[in-house]
Amino acid sequence: MENMSFIQIGLLNLAAIIGFMFSLWLFSLLKKDVSIVDIFWGTGFVLIAWSTFFLSDGYEPRRFLVAAMTTLWGLRLSIHLFVRKQGREEDHRYQAMRADHGERFWFVSLFTVFLLQGVILWIVSLVIQAAQNIQVPSQLTWLDVLGILVFITGFVFESIADKQLARFQSDPSNKGKVMDQGLWAYSRHPNYFGETLIWWGFYAIALSHPGNFWVIVSPMLITFLLLRVSGVTLLEKTITERRPGYVDYMKRTNAFFPWFPKKEDS
Repeated sequence: MENMSFIQIGLLNLAAIIGFMFSLWLFSLLKKDVSIVDIFWGTGFVLIAWSTFFLSDGYEPRRFLVAAMTTLWGLRLSIHLFVRKQGREEDHRYQAMRADHGERFWFVSLFTVFLLQGVILWIVSLVIQAAQNIQVPSQLTWLDVLGILVFITGFVFESIADKQLARFQSDPSNKGKVMDQGLWAYSRHPNYFGETLIWWGFYAIALSHPGNFWVIVSPMLITFLLLRVSGVTLLEKTITERRPGYVDYMKRTNAFFPWFPKKEDS
């Protein structure tokens, strides 16, 4: 079988993700809940990682490394979101969209939720596709090591932050209170900070071949989304209405990059 080009692999992965998202959309119609798309976000990257592993002919240890790292991150995230979802109704963001579009939402959601997220997922995944397609150098480099270290830092940060928040929210006495303990005392969104580190770690690995500089679009896109679109900005748009103490929390705690809390004025 003739080796496939990076473009061919990328297009096959795009087709696979479109099919994956279309199937999820059909399932969401049965469940009457489009929130399932969030649960399977990480799983979609795992699908692309292993598809690329078997289709590309890059340096095998690096291919396996990237696929394994993606699987570790993606499955942990999907399991975390699945557990968090149990017993909860559809996310308020999607409820608002459902109210806006009315009876047409069942169809509109295919494009505005599932296919849109599928395309974004594929663009972000370009960095893991490019990293697995590297043939030369046919050895692990200092950039691979750097990428692994950055990934591990981000993975640990995100995992601990998610666990701390889940424990806090599981205590009924904390309802309406602001989570400002653990990692959340140093950043208002430590899980998002960890997430961005993960993708910059993948980018360091991709840079083992200098021709992959262009896939900086992947970590830049996910960083922009988490900071300005679906992450920090969206979550904090209405949170002060639900948690009055959040205003003071914002004054003393960095939004994204972890740092020591500011001292309150005496």
